[in-house]
Amino acid sequence: MHTYVECIPCFLRQTLDVLKRSGSDHRLQEDLLRRVLKLASEMDLSQPPPAMAQIINRLVREVTGDPDPYLEVKKRLNGLALKMLPRMRRRVEDSADRLETAVRLAAAGNIIDLGAKSGIAEAEVARALEDSLQAPMNTRAVRDLAQAAGSARSILYLGDNAGEIVLDRLLVEELGTGKVTFAVRGSPTINDATMADAAATGMTDLVEVIDNGSDAPGTILGDCSRSFRRNFRDADLVLAKGQGNYETLSEADRPVFFLLMVKCPVVAADVGCAPGSLVLRKGAAGKTAAVPRTGSPGSQTETGA
Repeated sequence: MHTYVECIPCFLRQTLDVLKRSGSDHRLQEDLLRRVLKLASEMDLSQPPPAMAQIINRLVREVTGDPDPYLEVKKRLNGLALKMLPRMRRRVEDSADRLETAVRLAAAGNIIDLGAKSGIAEAEVARALEDSLQAPMNTRAVRDLAQAAGSARSILYLGDNAGEIVLDRLLVEELGTGKVTFAVRGSPTINDATMADAAATGMTDLVEVIDNGSDAPGTILGDCSRSFRRNFRDADLVLAKGQGNYETLSEADRPVFFLLMVKCPVVAADVGCAPGSLVLRKGAAGKTAAVPRTGSPGSQTETGA
């Protein structure tokens, strides 16, 4: 997916957000914003949005000297999701279709995305999780995922954000912990999950966890480590969580299942659904099962890629 001009205001919002979190003074904020505006004017719009976000976050970390401006908020989000985990696990255990329920909850967990929104409240997360269980869902994509997972010997699960990674545990358990390798970012970027988050939330106790060697808020394969690219190439099944992974891998030359909550109109237009939808999409040539959140406009949609 390429970058649209509508993405530029979001880059500026992200810049302001990370600058405020780092405690930068007004003069430094103004200087960095001017530098980001210049970068935006020169950016290659054929690249996915996380490519520009990577440049911005590197610049902010360099200038402020703060290697992880979102560290404390990531800890808070992990703690919030861990508090919800027992109740959500019971939802899976008590459901008629455990895999579908785990898919819904994992997708709803993608609301914990500070790249798309500056803040998230506990009530908002709880509401998204509950809404995901009640929404109508075209189960064809879930059946496709179940079939692919059942025949796969190895599954590479690409994580997205801190906090969200806790809800991913439910889906990892249903896919089969013996065959899943979970991937996180190579170093901090926004509130994306790193190895530290995987350890703090128990993912490292559940399955093998690797990092992709990159600090982009997505999976830019050319920027990832050789070992990660080998895992990506060799896995029988790749499941990619979140908007950043969709934006960077939607044109990948191998089958990928994408699972996300659509949080911006640009991604919604690219996927072919309404903002607020939960999407499970099979590959670049597959189909999308999109589920509007409770209260979202429109009804269930199904679009071809």
